[in-house]
Amino acid sequence: MSIDELKSSGLLELYVIGDVTESEKIIVNKAIADFPSLKQEVSEIEKALEAYAQYHAKPVCATTKPMLLATLDYTERINKGEQSISLPSLGPTSKISDFSKWLERPDFQEPQEYGDMHGKIISADDQRTTMVVWLKYGAPDEIHSDELEKFLVLEGTCDIIIGDHKHSLTAGDYLSIPLHIKHRVEVTSDSACKVILERAAA
Repeated sequence: MSIDELKSSGLLELYVIGDVTESEKIIVNKAIADFPSLKQEVSEIEKALEAYAQYHAKPVCATTKPMLLATLDYTERINKGEQSISLPSLGPTSKISDFSKWLERPDFQEPQEYGDMHGKIISADDQRTTMVVWLKYGAPDEIHSDELEKFLVLEGTCDIIIGDHKHSLTAGDYLSIPLHIKHRVEVTSDSACKVILERAAA
């Protein structure tokens, strides 16, 4: 295959995204070794694909990254031998003292530096995740159609706005978020609002 045939074949683009067979990979690697100018061609394709991806990227919810990091942390803890547990579901009778075992753990303390939100998972399975969450400013508007969300405030204060109704919460307060209604959290204390957050399959 000539260099011009290789460029027009689409094989270089597939090579960049990693969608080639082992034999095709060998062909491209040999061509790059034989024709050093192809290395620049591959670099230009990488830049073009990255620009395309960034142009078409969809905004990510502000809570996505902290939740992902919390999940990775929990998975690592389980892999290192921490026993998974099953907690009772949060409800109106839940108390802060129900979670003292985790709140006193050294690794469950507020970190010195984090973004707008930080979380540590206490318990997780296919149906429900329970975690300690610190919110510096709040959480953006969201609507749940298949996930029940519940809060128990541990420290600080916040307003949870559900539709047109504002619920002002302090330490010890519990609130359940109904499905299909837009809601957001606004921290009203000077320090982070620390909560137990439960998300369960509806």
